Amino acid sequence: MAKVVTFGEIMLRLQTPDYQRYIQAKSFDAVYGGGEANVAVSLANYGQEAYFVTKLPKNPIGDACASELRKYGVHTDYIARGGERLGIYFVEKGASQRASNVVYDRAHSSISNAQPEDFDWDAIFEGAKWFHFTGITPAISDEAAALCMDACKAAKKHGVQVSCDLNFRKKLWTSEKANRVMSALMEYVDVAIANEEDAEKVFGIKASSTDVTTGKLNDEGYQEVCKKLVEKFHFSKVAITLRESISASVNNWSALLYDGNNFYKSKKYNISIVDRVGGGDSFGGGLIYALLSNYSMQDTIEYAVAASCLKHTIEGDFNLVSVDEVKNLMGGDGSGRVQR
Repeated sequence: MAKVVTFGEIMLRLQTPDYQRYIQAKSFDAVYGGGEANVAVSLANYGQEAYFVTKLPKNPIGDACASELRKYGVHTDYIARGGERLGIYFVEKGASQRASNVVYDRAHSSISNAQPEDFDWDAIFEGAKWFHFTGITPAISDEAAALCMDACKAAKKHGVQVSCDLNFRKKLWTSEKANRVMSALMEYVDVAIANEEDAEKVFGIKASSTDVTTGKLNDEGYQEVCKKLVEKFHFSKVAITLRESISASVNNWSALLYDGNNFYKSKKYNISIVDRVGGGDSFGGGLIYALLSNYSMQDTIEYAVAASCLKHTIEGDFNLVSVDEVKNLMGGDGSGRVQR
């Protein structure tokens, strides 16, 4: 069991029921979620000692959020309390040719205004093996970006492996600012995770002969993206998820892993989607678990993709699956037959 630390924002997710549009909804289903919290839940499910670091308001909503994390085995010892509010995001799930739509209501959230004195990074990283953050966190605010830098520096001082999912969000910042801020943070990152668009949106590194809007993805183009990322930032590994969007309801899902010498391509899954929010985070959680468990590079990418495939069948942000369930899918059992 390894101590893994993740840092970022967790929010209250309010989703319209039964694929309703916002204008139709008379109620919302409420759950909690956020990039780094989702990774922590995955790792806790896999038996790791997962700690999520954030700042939550000191009110019953903050209490409920922390309780939800503890329910799934995530340690909340380093969560600071205070500030104005918990961020909210609304989700209108798409279907068939209608895309999903996310609306943020996260201004002035507790974590966006957190200060350096809220976190004792030396204590947080004592005995830790891995630290994970995403590009969403430094996009929240300049204060959150500075905290990410503090965390990365402290992690490296303690000899901790660092991973980052680039996770570009155009509703939070521009490509120009993302490039500037993320480039500085990449100095401390060992393992980079991206989807088929992130490297282009953040660093201007685009895969050739690829059109994400039509679902036409070129493996050779993404191999070049991996090489350029390693050349630019000296990552030890780069993983890129490859989503072929046939529609909002059906995707093909695979990924590519590069270790600086060789490329490893996963099998491809055809997924009938229940909920794709958190799909990338479940990939990150699977990747980190497999690397910590000293899987071969091929098994590492297979585990991460299989874990994420299963997440697409689960409502909510969290990937509530076990190691055995992921391994069964890795082994070829994708029949969906009832387990008796």
